[in-house]
Amino acid sequence: MKDRSLFKTAVIALVSLWIVALVCLPNLLVVAASFLERDEFRFVRPALTLDNYRQVFDPVFFAIFMRSFGFAAATTALALAAGYPFATLLARSRFRRTLLVLVVIPFWTSSLVRTYALIGLLKAKGIVNSLLLATGLVREPLSLLYTDGAVLLGLVYTLLPFMILPLYAAIEKLDPQLSEAGYDLGASRWQVLWHVTLPVTLPGIVAGSILVFLPALGIFYVPDLLGGAKSMLLGNLIKNQFLTARHWPFGSAVSVFLTLLMGLLLWGYYASLKRFNPDLAGTPR
Repeated sequence: MKDRSLFKTAVIALVSLWIVALVCLPNLLVVAASFLERDEFRFVRPALTLDNYRQVFDPVFFAIFMRSFGFAAATTALALAAGYPFATLLARSRFRRTLLVLVVIPFWTSSLVRTYALIGLLKAKGIVNSLLLATGLVREPLSLLYTDGAVLLGLVYTLLPFMILPLYAAIEKLDPQLSEAGYDLGASRWQVLWHVTLPVTLPGIVAGSILVFLPALGIFYVPDLLGGAKSMLLGNLIKNQFLTARHWPFGSAVSVFLTLLMGLLLWGYYASLKRFNPDLAGTPR
């Protein structure tokens, strides 16, 4: 018993040290750097300033933010539109194990490798254009790659499993008797969906939306590979500030801004969980 207690203490201490060293400390350094001035030789100069946060709202960079939010919102909407019907089928199908494996399979391969696979599909001499030319639907290759559509497709393709899994968890717990009661009261299928199914599964919708929206803001390799240099989103902005422009304070300020946004969305998720599932939120009814 004593050896087990010592082992448990050692594991907790090791995990805590890991979190402090590789999560808390790097984030604290980013926050500290966001309040310092830029130095071309040492990256940061120990002089306090708020200019980095003022620069976040500069019209040029603010336009990038709005464009990134638009892409993230469109990605979330498309993933929800595609993921909700599939999650419903997944929760009610007798082949759910097979379908669940198909959803999880993309996690077995690096998302970067899967993005390169999309390039093979969308490039001028790729599979899609080759099929279109072979069937005579087009006379010359379409410009599919290095477009906003290609970036949006890549984001949805990469993040769709993060939408499906929370939706599946929420829909699977849905009591079928609730829908049957709605039908017995004369409600149509759309009324049952709108007034019964969607409100009950709202925590899953919010969770999936957060898991898609936030990575869509921060992913930089998908816009780089599928959108080219002209597709500048928030993730690319942060990467360029650290690796290209060497403006670590401004890159840190943008990162802190993105972290605060994540905290706000997580608070929204907790509020929805508390409203529709009081037991899960740890509050009494």
